[in-house]
Amino acid sequence: MKLLSIGEILWDVIGGEEYLGGAPFNLAAHAVRLGDSASLLSAVGSDERGRRAIAMAERLGVDTRYLSVTRQADTGIATVLSGEAGNAQWQIVRPGAYDFLTPSEALLADSFDAICYGTLLQTFEPAHRATERILETFPESIHFYDVNLRPSHYDLKLVEKLMAMASIVKLNDSEAEAIGGRTSCSLEDFCKSQARLFGLDAIAVTRGEKGCAVFSGGEYAESPAVAVKVADTIGAGDAFSAAFLHGVVATWPAARIADYANRVGALVASRHGAIPEWNIEELEQPIQ
Repeated sequence: MKLLSIGEILWDVIGGEEYLGGAPFNLAAHAVRLGDSASLLSAVGSDERGRRAIAMAERLGVDTRYLSVTRQADTGIATVLSGEAGNAQWQIVRPGAYDFLTPSEALLADSFDAICYGTLLQTFEPAHRATERILETFPESIHFYDVNLRPSHYDLKLVEKLMAMASIVKLNDSEAEAIGGRTSCSLEDFCKSQARLFGLDAIAVTRGEKGCAVFSGGEYAESPAVAVKVADTIGAGDAFSAAFLHGVVATWPAARIADYANRVGALVASRHGAIPEWNIEELEQPIQ
């Protein structure tokens, strides 16, 4: 699979330490671990953090041809305010350099199996217009929307618009309740009704220690969580997204997609950091 991930690359600041992250970047890095090709459309500032971000992205195998340098804002940062890492409240500085991403003519002339985007970037109007242009340019590509809501950085009207632009969606249990009133129906009914409403080919709902649900190819399946000792959950949802998309593109049965994505997410959650060291062979072994 060849994918383009659109959105933030930033530094997570936790306890005074900085860790490279941003959901679209994390998704791209984990897709590379799965053997896929991933390009990132984003921007960093003309600063030391930006230089470090580009160097690390390249080391992780993410294609940085469409990662530009801007003087309009500093490289993005998000600071943890409270809670344990992975279950924390974040302060996100806006605008960040990633808000000023620009699709080049070379990108618009490229080809991709999947285009990935989230909610945070779309709250900045110029970036939202750029995303719309890309999706319109590649109508035959899979349009993958990872809902990934951040408090005070979304509204439901925007989320519904982004759902309508997608062909595949991933969200978590609380997001499902926030956007669709899932408390009034079963998880299976929610997935099927959202697929009908927005014309989706596939949808996944992550449920933490309860596992996940996947509707794909007309099939519905639930998969229990993989029991692991959690180090932190930062990046685990993005790893799940990469594996979910990988399975959908490979046209696997829903049950296989759910199990595979659960295992990838659990492996990442068992280690510290959004993009810890791991390899695909470890998925065949018991996760410690």
